[in-house]
Amino acid sequence: MKKVALITGITGQDGSYLAELLLSKGYEVHGIVRRVALEDETHRLWRIRKILKDINLHAGSLESYASLFNIILKIKPTEVYHLAAQSYVGYSFEDEFSTLNININGTHYLLSAVKEFADRKIKFYFAGSSEMFGKVKQIPQNEDTVFNPRSSYGISKVTGYYLTKNYREAYKLHASNGILFNHESPRRGFEFVTRKISHAVAKIKNGSKEKLKLGNMKAKRDWGHAKDYVEAMWLMLQKDNPGDYVVGTGQENSVEEFAKKAFNHVGLNYKDHIVIDQKLIRPSEVDTLLADTSKAKKILKWEPKVSFDDLVIDMVESDLKNIN
Repeated sequence: MKKVALITGITGQDGSYLAELLLSKGYEVHGIVRRVALEDETHRLWRIRKILKDINLHAGSLESYASLFNIILKIKPTEVYHLAAQSYVGYSFEDEFSTLNININGTHYLLSAVKEFADRKIKFYFAGSSEMFGKVKQIPQNEDTVFNPRSSYGISKVTGYYLTKNYREAYKLHASNGILFNHESPRRGFEFVTRKISHAVAKIKNGSKEKLKLGNMKAKRDWGHAKDYVEAMWLMLQKDNPGDYVVGTGQENSVEEFAKKAFNHVGLNYKDHIVIDQKLIRPSEVDTLLADTSKAKKILKWEPKVSFDDLVIDMVESDLKNIN
């Protein structure tokens, strides 16, 4: 029987890569979008433009339980991947209310809808985040590390994690949490620091005199390629038993190191083109995040394939191509 996947957040970075992966494995792929319009193809749907003819999009909202229930009733998915969220940490400080509302209620509604079809044994994946660890108590972080979030985004993801865990234990759902550390790609949104850097490098290389404004350049993150990480999501739902998994590279680099490598790739000195903007520094900063992926390696047999250097080059080369 052909597997049927439903992806929330299919128009995002992770959703687009996951959709491509699932199509390559013979899945029937469905995605939820707020509305479907042809003019969106060059804007909101740009990441999935090449596969639009191969997937099925449904108008729905994470803020509407009824729409989620009806979509599940209609398509009868075997796997549900919940990736949609207000995922920009910086914005979560500006609008805590919508971040908490969308991320928490959306997860709750979707889990509740899946529960109503328990007889179909739908497998559920929740996209957690390393921001759940926040101001960390231990380095590196694994599945047993205490959560200490420093933003409403992190708090919303911790809540989603526990909702997923509770539905797994209380209602026997095959529901898994992926605690994903920072993962980037040429499909990353321009509001995120990595894409902000790669895009600025491409513009400056092409003659722009504009300075790149950054906040805390000393912040350290565990950065991997999104294309690798969606494979880990899929692997979680192929296991007989659900679980929680930390997904990362186990290597840490600072924002400054990312910028340095990006500018070096095009033969420029990053110090000549960056200025620190105090307004970009978060009210409560997360200084260091580093993944211990022992469990994912052992049980899922998963390891990242793309190195940090290759990730930076991939993003810079893509932005150079787009600008040219």
